Amino acid sequence: MTDINKLDLAGTKAKGKRPYFLADKQTEQVMSIAMSLAMELSVTRERLATLECLLSEKGLVDRSEIEDYEPGKDEVAARSASTQEYLARILRIMQQDREEMERDDPSVEEVQEALTKV
Repeated sequence: MTDINKLDLAGTKAKGKRPYFLADKQTEQVMSIAMSLAMELSVTRERLATLECLLSEKGLVDRSEIEDYEPGKDEVAARSASTQEYLARILRIMQQDREEMERDDPSVEEVQEALTKV
């Protein structure tokens, strides 16, 4: 992405109020965060296993080299930025709720009612 801020995009939300399906809003938020973490971790583990197998099979990297690797300053900075984007994606439901409180968008029910009056 060039001029687009990934952190801003990670928190984008559809218009209107979010519908909740579990017992309460907080339970829904925790479930959303847990499922985001599970999805992210699942994809990461699968890709990591693939990379390690390919590198090892081709004799490019010994698995012990992976365990002993220490990143340089630039790599640490890149990983830090990646972590911030990751956290923004996982915690986006909290950010969206905060923005919703600030905006006071109509609920889905209010929009539906307004449309049926036309």
